[in-house]
Amino acid sequence: MSNSSAVLAFDLGASSGRALLGEITSSDHESPGMLKITEIHRFANIPVQMGQHLHWNFPMLLQEVKHGIRKAFQAGYQPVSYGIDSWGVDYGLIDRNGELIGVPYHYRDLRTEGMVEETCEQVGRERLFQESGLQFMPFNTIFQLNAMLKSKSPMLDIADKFLLTPDLLNYFLTGVQACEFTMATTTQLYHVTEDKWNEPLMEELGLSASLFIEPVQPGIVIGRLQDAVAQELGVPAIKAIAVASHDTESAVVAVPANTSRFAYLVCGTWSLLGTELPEPLVHTDVLEEDFSNEGGAYQTFQLLKNIMGLWILQECKRQWENQGLTYSFAELVELAQDAESFRSFIHPDDLRFMNPADMPAEIRDYCRETGQPIPHSTGEYVQCILQSLAMRYREVLERMEVLTGHHYDGLHMVGGGIQNELLCRYTANAMGRTVWAGPIEASAIGNMLVQFVANGTLRNREEGVELVKRSFPLAWYEPESNEDWEAAFQHYKSIVEQQQVQQ
Repeated sequence: MSNSSAVLAFDLGASSGRALLGEITSSDHESPGMLKITEIHRFANIPVQMGQHLHWNFPMLLQEVKHGIRKAFQAGYQPVSYGIDSWGVDYGLIDRNGELIGVPYHYRDLRTEGMVEETCEQVGRERLFQESGLQFMPFNTIFQLNAMLKSKSPMLDIADKFLLTPDLLNYFLTGVQACEFTMATTTQLYHVTEDKWNEPLMEELGLSASLFIEPVQPGIVIGRLQDAVAQELGVPAIKAIAVASHDTESAVVAVPANTSRFAYLVCGTWSLLGTELPEPLVHTDVLEEDFSNEGGAYQTFQLLKNIMGLWILQECKRQWENQGLTYSFAELVELAQDAESFRSFIHPDDLRFMNPADMPAEIRDYCRETGQPIPHSTGEYVQCILQSLAMRYREVLERMEVLTGHHYDGLHMVGGGIQNELLCRYTANAMGRTVWAGPIEASAIGNMLVQFVANGTLRNREEGVELVKRSFPLAWYEPESNEDWEAAFQHYKSIVEQQQVQQ
């Protein structure tokens, strides 16, 4: 491994974004190099309600990315490249003059209500899964675009190119229109077994295939900052590298596993529980269990399931703040520890928790409908959410084992959510297996590793994984009091099944 040149990773989440600088310390035969990461810039990512629709504040996001590049150089660093990863599915449309049409929609916008059912009726649910490999989530790109088609949006009439969020940002920085592979597979318009855009499906829906650019693999140099941007920022025209730009796939690159077959949980606003495979798994059982196959870095696919995640707790916290009750997340965890265990459960993936006006009210209604005690104290709400998530993680892991025919000894938890140590502990208890937690900044680190490999600083992904193991400590959580948790898991399952029957 040669001495490193610094790289800049932009990791954009649904509520905030960061610019992190990655450097590999000098190494010799006696002391291998370590990865040092430095936060350069952090900013809020707050959606904007405009009329009847929810949008991303894209001009602000672009400006914040520019600030991050400028601040890295102002701080004395010399990154040779940058990469951007973000949430999946969302996009912007570019007209034939190269200009952005409108303001990109937010995936939680309500225009996709009923689109899953309508689209499946139009093209066939089983066919759509077998070709795309994705679970049916109302915000998938195909349903967003079909909603635009059904509303006869004039935006599609004048669109020349379709760019997903990281590609859209890169376009306005470099002037190059590119499409990165891992993001393309989140659209449900990519044919995962034929490894190309699904043009027959596009034609049936009424979408122009010419909108969609041939994807490039992670590790490809897209271009450089265009001269006007470099001059605006007062920086050199550094390289833009297509990383695994879907943040989940970047996080998986950074999982410090000891084997090629491992189970992971990328834990944040969303929870993504999955495993890495060499090929997509698209048989009927995968469809019925509602798992996804998303493209990964280095010719892999991720078999995973989206789980609602800490969004539920974040929204409760926001609602309480609106009522004048302000808590830190650490305070909420402390209140949960003092609350009674296994009192009430929710099904985290019930669509009522997707984007409600009042999350605590939805939790109360769910408990009332299932005949459970209704949470009253703040600690009872938090306890209900965290223990329900842990139970859901076990449920999904066990289903994944049936689909893959592989037993996993434990679970690698990565991402910002692992700072909630109570959730990590509950997850180990619910599963009855070891949880290895770390690193926290997994998406940004995976972003950096792809850049290091692309720049020749690291030879391959495996060298990157060893770098992660040396550089970031793992927290281990072993299961405790398994009999209580086993009984509680069976109770959780009965509650969820009861509610699903009622629906």
